[in-house]
Amino acid sequence: MRKSTYFFIEKNIIAYRCSEMWVNAEFDTLREVIMHRPGPEIEYAMLAPKQFLFERPFRSREALKEHEELELILKQNGVRVSILRDLVIETADSDKIFRRALEQKVGETVRYYGSMETASEMKKELEKNLCILDSSTLFNTLILEPSIDIKKINQSDPGYPTIYSNLPLANLYFMRDQQAVSNNGIIIGNMRMSQRSRETELTEFIFSNKFGKDNLKTISGDSKFEGGDYIPAGDFGLIGIGPRTNMAGALDFMNSGISSHDEILILENPIYDFMTNSDRGSMVNMHLDTYFNIASDSVAIASVRLCKRAKGTVFQRTNAGGYEKGNTTTLYDYMKERHFEFIDLNVSEQISYSSNFLTISNGKIVCIDSKLVMAKLMENNFIDNQVLNIVHKERDSTDYGNMFPNRKVMENFGIDYITADLSELTGGYGGAHCMTSAIRRG
Repeated sequence: MRKSTYFFIEKNIIAYRCSEMWVNAEFDTLREVIMHRPGPEIEYAMLAPKQFLFERPFRSREALKEHEELELILKQNGVRVSILRDLVIETADSDKIFRRALEQKVGETVRYYGSMETASEMKKELEKNLCILDSSTLFNTLILEPSIDIKKINQSDPGYPTIYSNLPLANLYFMRDQQAVSNNGIIIGNMRMSQRSRETELTEFIFSNKFGKDNLKTISGDSKFEGGDYIPAGDFGLIGIGPRTNMAGALDFMNSGISSHDEILILENPIYDFMTNSDRGSMVNMHLDTYFNIASDSVAIASVRLCKRAKGTVFQRTNAGGYEKGNTTTLYDYMKERHFEFIDLNVSEQISYSSNFLTISNGKIVCIDSKLVMAKLMENNFIDNQVLNIVHKERDSTDYGNMFPNRKVMENFGIDYITADLSELTGGYGGAHCMTSAIRRG
């Protein structure tokens, strides 16, 4: 079993460990992330990609290699990487309290169908057997959420089992979205899409039982909040609202005490001027980080076209500790007022997840090769017609061989980059930023 000096088991240290979750700014040096290695759950999504909220089908074996390579890149750059499955298994195997909580969680997750008598018998048998099962089996059970339908011919028949997986957590490898870490702890979000609603239930269980409940808060009810819509930047923070996060969720986060920014800009994630409201198509504005991100304390990489259309309201911290509503502005103007320069992404680069990079230190990022992603989109006709017309024009009018990040402007603005091939994994709708839950920077 792999040992980790950071993951102590004693309960009093677990509570202390939660206080070490600290992210003040996206450009601070990245120290620690949690990632979820895609498993059998994504095989289900390949059978119905759109219904699982994926952009396109992809080759899962290649995707797994890409995920392992991303982990290696981060480790080589001094980032501590914990794989969610390993984190759960190691803790359960060494902490009896956590193991019992995990067994109880699995017992509540598995469902049995058939006659009431048969279902009751099977449930009792599972509860009896849980203490025997490997921790890896328990973890996989939570990911796959199985239901078992038992059909018996007679009383002596052991029964014929039909196994269903209610909703495998195929999107769980996008670990950014279930929660957000700021400079006062962690907040568990509330996913808008029913396909992803159980992900926060799982991560809340793991974070609260592993790291303790101190400095951990949740968003629930009609308030919706996803981590991809939050970008911290030291004395100010940005929250996007739109298809996933709503205003109620943004306000709940702002007033939770998890962050202490002097200002927070809540802005509406926009669509392009050539798109209709009913045709979101490529989900260009799903999250804030799908069109905007911060690479250093003075440089943003984003679609300027969208940033100028992203209207928002500034909320300023009061002496009493809350926030009061201030002026309205656009994301572009707001960042310019704070002396940020923009590296502009064209439409082709933006829909290829160029802004979904992960900043690992001030001016250094891990990003995708947008040309590789665009090739997959074009080859398999995964681009909506409205967007495709723009892409064709850009290909005809620009040096298409120098798509992000292979552009001179990166050097001009002092941005160093490491390119990771995530061309398969991006088929689930996200890049390196979405695939990592940053829990410690600075």
